[in-house]
Amino acid sequence: MYFQHSAAMWAEFPDLVPGALRAASVTAGADVSAAVARLTGIAARRLAGRAESELPEIQAWRRAFAQLGYKPTQYRCAAEALLRRFRKDGSLPRLHPLIDLCNAASLAFAIPVAVFDQGRLAGGVEVRRATGTEDYLTFGGETEHPAPGEVIFADEAGRAHARRWTNRQSAWSGVTGQTSAALIVAEALHPSAAADVAGLAETLRAELDAAWSVPAKPVILTADAPRLEF
Repeated sequence: MYFQHSAAMWAEFPDLVPGALRAASVTAGADVSAAVARLTGIAARRLAGRAESELPEIQAWRRAFAQLGYKPTQYRCAAEALLRRFRKDGSLPRLHPLIDLCNAASLAFAIPVAVFDQGRLAGGVEVRRATGTEDYLTFGGETEHPAPGEVIFADEAGRAHARRWTNRQSAWSGVTGQTSAALIVAEALHPSAAADVAGLAETLRAELDAAWSVPAKPVILTADAPRLEF
């Protein structure tokens, strides 16, 4: 299996910094409460006195979405949507310890983090433009077909595991109580993205080891080395 961005995506977004890691032997019984509290505390301090749209990480994603033809206030990257909800509610719902941990890290770093059930991915996964034939499963159980040209996470079976790049993940590969291994992807475009994605990936590596004793190895991808194989 592998994960990568297409050459066309690298050409269109040369400032892109993706980080990826694989988490094996995860279970739904781990306790990540302390890590979640620490990371959400960082997010709360960053949001004190300002809106999430003022953060440089979110501003960079808004520019990217505008470049793709998406209205930034209609389609928000996953990190902005989480921050917006957290600012209004003061917390996020608990879903699964791995999702909770990744959501908290996304809040703290203001960087989108996607978590996919590895067992639900067919072969390689590539971030690329859609052809229009791919299947996307909503959380309501409906099948959609991304429009041609839309940026998606696509596997070799023609399934779209995320729509509008970092806007919305698919229910097909969402983490559940039956998930045993996951692919985690973080992506950023802001000026300090290289250092921040590396910091986020290292944070997740340490917390995965603490919660599940998982020896995960983060990889920062580049246009010259765009592929993670696992």
